[in-house]
This record gives sequence, structure tokens and C-alpha cells, in this order.
Amino acid sequence: MRWFWIDKFIEFKSGESAKAVKCVSLAEDHLHDHFRYLPVMPHSLVIEGIAQTGGLLAGEVYDFRERVVLAKVAKAIFHGTAHPGDQLTYTATMNDIRENGAYVSATSHIGDQLHAEVELFFAHLNDKDQQRELFFPADLLSMLRLLGLYEVGLAKDGSPLQPPDYMIQAEIELTKTPSIS
Repeated sequence: MRWFWIDKFIEFKSGESAKAVKCVSLAEDHLHDHFRYLPVMPHSLVIEGIAQTGGLLAGEVYDFRERVVLAKVAKAIFHGTAHPGDQLTYTATMNDIRENGAYVSATSHIGDQLHAEVELFFAHLNDKDQQRELFFPADLLSMLRLLGLYEVGLAKDGSPLQPPDYMIQAEIELTKTPSIS
């Protein structure tokens, strides 16, 4: 099972920044389990949404070939809570990226109001467990398309962001696989 804590990207600049939105809905079970009779979006899940935004920003730099994982939440300051009907806007900025990981600062806003300030460190998993992929390439491509990454994404030169060739090839191979009826 995959948990999506962002609904779609609204901006994406390769290696620089990403902006995504999450609409908080009363239909989400976790809102009812956090505080009884007070449905709020748990701060931990806001951090996860911000981490998904920043993690995909970090992963795209290396064409999603690195296995990027959240390594550390260095700072998380919340200025309020999100309730059903609110739209969270996550903005992640790449401060540093290296072979072994990335440092991202991010904010969450509800409308014009600052909701959270977060600093995250991501790690690239080493080659010791290289045979294990976090995502199958065709599945990851499908997810990135669902999130609208290639609708709004810009490459470093300002041209539209394109999916990596290996993902497109994996998608083509998947369509060739006979289905079981």
C-alpha cells in the first residue's frame, strides 16, 4: 500500500524547488483518530507530505535512480493546525544535494498563512542493497504522472521536464506482459 500525502504538484523546477498541494478532507480516517471529536491533520503527516515533496525533488536530480529516504527532520515548527476543508501548500527548496544525500528546507501554508517550517535531510541508500528497488520504474512513472509532475515540471534549462528513458522503457515492457484473465 502506498500513502500519498500530496495531491498534486503545482510547480517543479529541477534541482531547485517544488510546490505541491494537499487538500484536507473529512473523509480521511486519520483525521478522526488523532484527537477525538476534533478532526485535524496530524503534524507528523504534514511532515510526511513535505518530505514526499522534497524527496521527489531530490530524487529527480538523479533521474530517480538513487533510493532517496528521509534521514532526519532537523527542524519542524508549527504555527497552527489544518482542518477539513483546508488546502495545504508545501514549498520545498533544495539547499544542497550531493552523492550521499540532500538538504531541503520547506514550508507549509494554509492560504496565505504560514502553517509550518521544516528542514529535512535525505539520504541515498548505499549499493549494499542495490538489488532492492523502492519502486518499480513503471509504477513510479505512473505515480509521478498522477501527481502532475510532468504537467508542471521544468528542467534546469527551462524546458518541460521529461520522464527518464528507463522509466518509459519499463512502462513499454509492462504493456507487453500478457495479463492473466
